[in-house]
Amino acid sequence: MRDEPIWIGNDHGGVELKRVIVAHLRERGLPVHDVGSDSPEIVRYPHYGARVAAAVSLSEAARGILICSTGIGMSMIANKFKGVRASLCTSTYMGRMTRAHNDSNILCLGGKITGELEALDILDAWLETKYEGGRHDISLGLIAEAERVLLTAPVRDPFEGERSEGQRSKVADFRPSDLRPSASGPSTVEHP
Repeated sequence: MRDEPIWIGNDHGGVELKRVIVAHLRERGLPVHDVGSDSPEIVRYPHYGARVAAAVSLSEAARGILICSTGIGMSMIANKFKGVRASLCTSTYMGRMTRAHNDSNILCLGGKITGELEALDILDAWLETKYEGGRHDISLGLIAEAERVLLTAPVRDPFEGERSEGQRSKVADFRPSDLRPSASGPSTVEHP
């Protein structure tokens, strides 16, 4: 875990908490890959949530952290990606249990609802708790089976066709414009 960066992304509602978390992770000697946003100007959380979730789904990252105002939106977008087990946590107990029982690989936090000290306690519990396995493997197996049935398209980087060969990361060059409005409603990811 120490060698592999923890990917972190946020919208405008999570900028301040993200800065505190990045500093805390670095103090602990953990590498961080920050995908933004770095501005309090309004941005759309799916852009940043998708980058982190895609990295986890494609095994480019083992763990990620996502922060928006409440953490709800980030958890919603992240859990659309196969193999992602994003957990919105508002207490240290939740941070510990989601690792122990659910093998959570993305932690979602609310930058406007969770204080800095509580967020760091949640983060530390999430980082330090190991997955227990055993009886919990049954539930995770059922989730994996549901993904196999419900998510019939292969997991892939939806932006892969826009990169030249040899680039290190399939999701490193994600741009907000990669999410385009569809004729039928809100933004959707355009697949090559």
